[in-house]
Amino acid sequence: MRKRADFLAANAGKRASSPGFVLLVRDRSDGDPTKRVGFTVTRKIGGAVVRNRMKRRLRALAREILPTIGIPGADHVLIGRSGGIERDFAQLRHELEAALERLRK
Repeated sequence: MRKRADFLAANAGKRASSPGFVLLVRDRSDGDPTKRVGFTVTRKIGGAVVRNRMKRRLRALAREILPTIGIPGADHVLIGRSGGIERDFAQLRHELEAALERLRK
């Protein structure tokens, strides 16, 4: 996802928080089973190096988990939090899986 309107629309969807990130999921209801994903990390997290590192971690998580566990026909937005930089990657993976299961219900 690249358009601001898509991110704003996802903000109106379901939300699950964890110490490393916030997951927003919005069902597009357009009949297309494609799973779309977007990432955002604010300047409050840190400088460009820190923000880019967090985005790389979020992309790796999404690439690994969303194809199998993601919600079909939905937009997924991962918002990085300051705790996500120091967290163990396996812990982030577990948190994303748990967040997707909570939002699936």
